[in-house]
Amino acid sequence: MTARAPALFVGHGSPMNAIEDTPSARGWAEIAQRFAKPRAIVAISAHWVTDGVRVMSNAQPKTIHDFGRGFPQALFDVRYPAPGDPALAREIVEKLSAFGARLDDSWGLDHGAWSVLRRMYPEADAPVVQVSLDARRPPQEHYEIARALGPLRDDGVLILAAGNIVHNLAAFFRTKQLEPWVERFDRFVADAAASGDDGAVLRYGAHPDAREAAPDWEHFFPVFYALGARRDGESAYLFNQHYEPGLSMTAFAYGLAQ
Repeated sequence: MTARAPALFVGHGSPMNAIEDTPSARGWAEIAQRFAKPRAIVAISAHWVTDGVRVMSNAQPKTIHDFGRGFPQALFDVRYPAPGDPALAREIVEKLSAFGARLDDSWGLDHGAWSVLRRMYPEADAPVVQVSLDARRPPQEHYEIARALGPLRDDGVLILAAGNIVHNLAAFFRTKQLEPWVERFDRFVADAAASGDDGAVLRYGAHPDAREAAPDWEHFFPVFYALGARRDGESAYLFNQHYEPGLSMTAFAYGLAQ
């Protein structure tokens, strides 16, 4: 029987993590050694936002360098040539039919996905299918989409959600000091994930630090995809609890042997 693959949320941060030796990059490489290589990967990234649920159907996804000028040429030169999996994409569309999911060949692998995967699986030999974030849906519906994706884990498919629990670029650029709300909000979400209090995370906007810590919904909502894909009895393994001004790199995994 195929081993159940984990469900992960990772704080992906700067695309420079793909080429620099950083604590977060090392954490991604180390976590991949904690479980068997998956037969395929379903990635949900903060950087593919659509009207409607879209499922990447490309057999050979392109590497998308979706960041602005100012980064070194070495980063733009990176290619992550992982194959797609059109059959898996069609299966996902069927699983998400209640949400109106459709195949889409216009996308590829954006840096939210490939910057992490390049560290986890540098050989780029595991097929990857991205699922978009539907901008029209509230947190509960994203959570329900994740619950529909969760059974794929039993067939050896890794659920990888990439965003940031705390993501405030204005704060990142305005100060070199770590403001207290960064760690405070991050720990609120991480503790709720660890205790199984999904409702608290779904209502994250009620937290007094949410306006400062999570103004960019698309970076926070990938959290729901790890939560929703969790299976009964699984507990969160927290790692990469690193902080920068306006940013947290915290990650958590469900389905690891503790």
